[in-house]
Amino acid sequence: MKLTVRTGIAAVVAAGALAVAVAPASAAVAGDVATGTHAVVPNPKSIKPAAYNQARSILAKAGSQTAAKSHPIHGKDDVPVGYGTSLLAAARDEFRNTDKNLPAKQKKSGMSIPHYNAIHSAAKVMGIDRW
Repeated sequence: MKLTVRTGIAAVVAAGALAVAVAPASAAVAGDVATGTHAVVPNPKSIKPAAYNQARSILAKAGSQTAAKSHPIHGKDDVPVGYGTSLLAAARDEFRNTDKNLPAKQKKSGMSIPHYNAIHSAAKVMGIDRW
């Protein structure tokens, strides 16, 4: 009788441990499928100066004073991705501050829709996903 009880308890403990180990992995897979989320691709280590300059131009045309005051990059093969992320973050903060009094239906992510589109267009040109 004691052997049967011990065997049963051991089986329950083993099944519980297996369920705990498998559940997070299967939930992560099911979460991606069910919610339609995509895997986040890390930012590149560096970007081309032409891409940075084009993104800078997009943001300056959209009204970013920070981008307009920044200097174009030249004479280098690559620049650190931090240049691009800093440019995007500064323009984002500037646009949000400028657009803070707009009605909610004219804004997306705290800024006007044209500013939002300009930021995302500039990010896409540089291949930056997160800033």
